[in-house]
Amino acid sequence: MSSSRENWGSKIGLILAMAGNAIGLGNFWRFPYQAASNGGGAFMIPYFAALIIIGIPVMLIEWNLGRYGGKYGHGTLGPMVYLQAREGTKPKNAAIIGAIAGAIAFGVTLLVNSYYNHIIGWTLGYGFLSITGGYMDTAKSTGEVFVNYVQNPTMVFTFWIIALTGLAFAVMRGVQKGIEAWAKLMMPVLYTFGILLAIRSLTIGSPVNPDWSSLKGLNYIWNPDFTSFSWKSAIAAAGQVFFTLSIGMGIICNYASYLKPDDDVVVSSLATVSLNEFAEVILGGTAVIPIAYAFMGPDGVGQGVGLAFIALPNVFRTMAGGQIFGSLWFLLLFFAGFTSAIAMYNYLVALMEEDLGVQRSKAAWYVFFGYIIVGLPVGLEPILTKTADLAYLTEVDNWVGVYLLVVLGVIEVIAAAWLMGHKALEEMNKGGIWQIPEWFFNIFHRFLTPVVAITLLFFSTLDYIKAGYFKAIPDFVAKTPVLIPWVNAARIVVVGVLLFGFVQSYKSISNKYGKELDENKVSIRL
Repeated sequence: MSSSRENWGSKIGLILAMAGNAIGLGNFWRFPYQAASNGGGAFMIPYFAALIIIGIPVMLIEWNLGRYGGKYGHGTLGPMVYLQAREGTKPKNAAIIGAIAGAIAFGVTLLVNSYYNHIIGWTLGYGFLSITGGYMDTAKSTGEVFVNYVQNPTMVFTFWIIALTGLAFAVMRGVQKGIEAWAKLMMPVLYTFGILLAIRSLTIGSPVNPDWSSLKGLNYIWNPDFTSFSWKSAIAAAGQVFFTLSIGMGIICNYASYLKPDDDVVVSSLATVSLNEFAEVILGGTAVIPIAYAFMGPDGVGQGVGLAFIALPNVFRTMAGGQIFGSLWFLLLFFAGFTSAIAMYNYLVALMEEDLGVQRSKAAWYVFFGYIIVGLPVGLEPILTKTADLAYLTEVDNWVGVYLLVVLGVIEVIAAAWLMGHKALEEMNKGGIWQIPEWFFNIFHRFLTPVVAITLLFFSTLDYIKAGYFKAIPDFVAKTPVLIPWVNAARIVVVGVLLFGFVQSYKSISNKYGKELDENKVSIRL
């Protein structure tokens, strides 16, 4: 069934591609402001706890899901989850579980990338502004520059289309000549830029205030203030782990489906986590937070999503060599975002290849135009509403880019650890240099990981209720009527995409395992 599927060309190419998948805007853009706004060092304690309890176990399961599904010729999550779930429940039940998982993965790869690609376009556009000095003029605040940028259709759509075109060309060339080749080029450059920025950040000193030094910024992130510890910081930390490792999306599974049957998933999983954490904690935390702290103090580092596009450009205006380091910063963000977006793009291409028999090169362009359609509201909202509140993006991200990642992670863990059971452990250890011990599987995969993830979902739901996300008109747009239609549109799109994804995933499973579903008995094994 899988003989015609492409495999990775080399071990290093696989690891770099997987690292590129995990290393994205979450490492250099999202992590610094999440850490800073949730107590600095107080954030790092639940962060590392979530990494060990949830991140590593789910990463192992997703690599295993992908390799196991690839053996049967699958590169998308619905059939992969079905294959493992049917070991512990009847095929008809397993098909429902697989279809739900496939629907969420489809929603994530389509809708997260619909706005993620725009942010990649912003990084490319800001890289251009850095090189040309476009935000260096102090006559306008960097906040005004950002608002003008997102309301400028020429800038927004030009760099968005350039980013999408690059993704299409990368994916259409296949796994080895496209994805792997880009990873081998971009990942070393990304690490080089990150190291240069980290070195510069630690040698700035105290350019504005003697109490605001880069080393004090480093101390802020590593010296925990337990008075700042809260459930909010714990939930934010666990959510960051899902986002940064790209788990709960289906894209790790997709890349792992191109493994050979005995390729080592344990070492590959741990290598992916290690490379990601080096980029996030060592480079992201060292390059961004100390720079922001040295120029803006403790209040400046917690400026949320504006840290990358508003706060740091203000820093680059005043620091020596600001245009050069600004260019490095935004190109770093571009490379990080691009290598992650490739994975989401490839998931949809694989879906069209497997379910519709569309040639990869054509599928890549069909997905390109699909992203144009679903991405238009993200680009048009600030232009038409004359605001920079990005309500459509926020609502989509709240549900598909945050909440549903955890839901999918729980489904994957239950399918593997409880339904497939110890067969999943045997499959995980197949071909491995290192073996996952049975005690680890029982304690983490079967108990701690699902319990902690479900607890996270429970408290996240309470937070969503308090924040008004379940209201007909969410609190964050209640005082801005012009944004309410955009929130409603986002909700309609999310529900529509998930329903379509469910039908598509169930059909994909039934097309290949129809006999099993009719007899409600497993009959196809490899």
